[in-house]
Amino acid sequence: MTPVRILLNCPDRETARALAASLLDAGLVACANIYPEIESHYVWQGARQVESEVPLALKSRADLLPEIERMVRESHPYDVPPLVAQSLDFAHHPFGDWIAEMTGGADA
Repeated sequence: MTPVRILLNCPDRETARALAASLLDAGLVACANIYPEIESHYVWQGARQVESEVPLALKSRADLLPEIERMVRESHPYDVPPLVAQSLDFAHHPFGDWIAEMTGGADA
């Protein structure tokens, strides 16, 4: 089991909460952290943008990423949801076991 940390920005707290709830209810993530609002700067369709966003961090397993991506694409309001995942080089073994247990996987 390869634990991953998934990062995703949402347009508002309600969207972050809804995504977190649906992914938790589906057993695809072990936990979700919703951070305070941030200011994002980026270029979209040739124009510089400055928007408020709410970061959402999720803990899961690498093998579940395709299904997580599918659910995010279906429910996230952005045309291109900013979804990235990082494999964890280290996870405290009991924490890794908990991630596996919460997502229906084998022991870490």
